[in-house]
Amino acid sequence: MNNKTDELTYDLVNSEATIAMGSLLAKIIKDDLKQGLIVYLYGDLGAGKTTLTRGFVQGMGHKGNVKSPTYTLVEPYELGLWNIYHFDLYRLADPEELEYMGIRDYFGKNNCSFIEWPDKGEGFLPEADLIINIEYKNAERTIRFDAKTALSQFLLEKLSQYN
Repeated sequence: MNNKTDELTYDLVNSEATIAMGSLLAKIIKDDLKQGLIVYLYGDLGAGKTTLTRGFVQGMGHKGNVKSPTYTLVEPYELGLWNIYHFDLYRLADPEELEYMGIRDYFGKNNCSFIEWPDKGEGFLPEADLIINIEYKNAERTIRFDAKTALSQFLLEKLSQYN
């Protein structure tokens, strides 16, 4: 029997639950994983991708505003040992633009990169450690985590212990 956790699904009753989930991911990364990862975020407009990322950034210790990088493509957060990069590629006209902005510099051991609309950057983004899909479920949301590396499997194993 395989003891590794490859996929988890949770219901999120409101935006506060989405923020709390992001904060919990931050706690696990700081306390247990102790290294960054690359997260692809999927979901329709308004599904909660930025809300989840907001919870993560705040959970990592950021005290200020966390806004969507829809027009800037990336919002950086430098938090001591950690760098968090929140990408929103929705308005990206050509994936090659990522090369011009030095996309490779955003990925490293102490960097957590959350990438909304990763399909728009295909060919220029590294593979994801973790894929998160947020879907509407009536007035609530369903969040599904899909581990793509041993690193994210460990993260999901820890996450499953909280629920």
